[in-house]
Amino acid sequence: MMPLETCAHVTILLSSAGRRVALLEAFRSGARELGIELTVIATDMNPQWSAACRIADHAAVVPAAGDPRFVEETAALCEQYGVGLIVPTIDPELPVYATALDVFERAGTRILADPDLIALSSNKLDTARWLAAIGVPVPLTQAIEAVRCGMPMTWPAIVKPAYGSASRGVSVAHTLNDLPGAWSEPMVVQQQLIGEEWTVNAFVDSRGVLRTVVPHRRVGVRAGEVEKGVTQRVPAFRDVAEQIVSHLPSPAGPFCFQAIIEPDGTIGVFEINARFGGGYPLTDKAGATFAKWLLAETAGLPVEAADDWIEGMTMLRYDAAVFGMPCA
Repeated sequence: MMPLETCAHVTILLSSAGRRVALLEAFRSGARELGIELTVIATDMNPQWSAACRIADHAAVVPAAGDPRFVEETAALCEQYGVGLIVPTIDPELPVYATALDVFERAGTRILADPDLIALSSNKLDTARWLAAIGVPVPLTQAIEAVRCGMPMTWPAIVKPAYGSASRGVSVAHTLNDLPGAWSEPMVVQQQLIGEEWTVNAFVDSRGVLRTVVPHRRVGVRAGEVEKGVTQRVPAFRDVAEQIVSHLPSPAGPFCFQAIIEPDGTIGVFEINARFGGGYPLTDKAGATFAKWLLAETAGLPVEAADDWIEGMTMLRYDAAVFGMPCA
């Protein structure tokens, strides 16, 4: 595709950049196609050990999202570099950004953070209850204390932190006796679904219109992130995405959800993420270029979002390296 004849400039901030090189490159590819001059600021607690920070235009150290200085220091970077768009990448920072939208708006910075979806997705028990209430099929999910006190559960079950991410602290319990006797944070017990695991990436434009839904089957997973996947159209997942969007007050931007299709065809949705999914690069290569569409929105250009992505696109991830001398 020939780049558009524009002279727009957009600066984005990739937050908690870590290893998100493919996501960064998706934005750069979209900018080239749009004819946008793009500057990428990448932040991390340890940018000298972040591959994405090494290939960004500028990198900066910021404290952890739970640190009171996180918002202040990130907002200062937005002021310094004229950041138009912040792209969060990990779950722990989402609630922090959601409560500070006005701080960044004053700096002219949009954050890809839907406060309503973040509130619903941050706690896995709240997520399951909300999805069930709007008619989305979910596995039986209870607080661990409730199961201990006799609330029903179907075994085997997954035990995981209510506010966890990246498969942290996940275990399998086959009976009530397998539940941990003590825990240091809120935990949920969720019916274990057996079948094909899927991630579904969806994009909602700035007017709140669901523009595309791209499921991919998770053929191989490492550390909670897909490393082998293939895109496939599954109408039932489109229905789920439409239900989610229709029940949000002001949806916008990318989100993803995870689901299992059991052998009998039954679907169970067990997680929502109010951000780019870790497997988004597969979605981008299939032609659903969320990054490009977001850049167009930010630059005030026409957004050509469509649902004509390629079915059967596969992704086989491998380890690559970024080389360089030690940072000062």
